[in-house]
Amino acid sequence: MNRKIIKRTPFGSVEIIWTALNSDPKIVRVLLSRPDLSAEERLFQLYPNSVISSCAEIDLVAAAIQGLLEGEDRNIPLDVADWSVCSPFQKSVLRAESGIPRGSVSTYKLIAEQVGKHNGARAVGSALARNPFPLIVPCHRAIRSDRRLGGYQGGLKMKRALLEMEGVPFDDADRVVCEQFYYDQGSRVGEPRSAEGN
Repeated sequence: MNRKIIKRTPFGSVEIIWTALNSDPKIVRVLLSRPDLSAEERLFQLYPNSVISSCAEIDLVAAAIQGLLEGEDRNIPLDVADWSVCSPFQKSVLRAESGIPRGSVSTYKLIAEQVGKHNGARAVGSALARNPFPLIVPCHRAIRSDRRLGGYQGGLKMKRALLEMEGVPFDDADRVVCEQFYYDQGSRVGEPRSAEGN
């Protein structure tokens, strides 16, 4: 049975869908409100039979997600997510994305190279667009090579606001200002946080 918890944020509601796998609570999906569709409407479309329920572990994740959307520096462990919903390629992209630290950005192209899929920028963009765990996996830190934002499940206004809250500046043409992209040649490549089952 799918369960849900709803959090109100400055960007609209966030719906967290979770289940208990062998008595171990796991996040199945995080739904962000979009400019054209609220998270409640998306929830009703995708999980019409979900029930409101929570537990201590899920409450901690929900509070961390709410804190992130209020500008707090929060780190959510990846092992709270049910990785069985992702393909092997998407898992590799999400692991690489989770390795980008707060205040840094990378590009779809560099992430593709990081996971061994050269010329795979579009595939990376698609994998991130279908990220079932936005904010747990900070997919807002991936941008286009021309320093423009690209896309985001919660809309570009939310993506820019998240980056600005992390200290990422923008120029007058709405492009990210950074000296170097994460995963670029010569940059330090951090170890992404581990994800259960990967």
